[in-house]
Amino acid sequence: MQINRVVNSAAIVFLVMSSAALAHVFPRTQVPGASETVASPAQIRITFDGPLEPAFSSLTVTDANGKQVNTKKTAVDAQHHENISVALPALQAGRYTVHWVAIADDGHRTHGDYSFTVK
Repeated sequence: MQINRVVNSAAIVFLVMSSAALAHVFPRTQVPGASETVASPAQIRITFDGPLEPAFSSLTVTDANGKQVNTKKTAVDAQHHENISVALPALQAGRYTVHWVAIADDGHRTHGDYSFTVK
């Protein structure tokens, strides 16, 4: 009976720690932010709640017609792997959508999008 309690307790601790290690990452801050109206931004920056895998995480910005407007490659900050950005050309007035793919350093994938408006 005592051995079963020890084994059950160890299994619970293992499951809790395993689920914490297999976490997905999600945006904490976005610049420009969702639904924000701004002057043409020089870049899009998103900070996630955990480190990203630089080789597989990306940002794509499209205009109202669905055409990709960023031509530069996405960059994950070498010092702070939670930060990802992409440079933008000068944008015309209108609505733009940021599509993000975040691969956590443990391999889990999340994705999403949000829009902002250039005045």
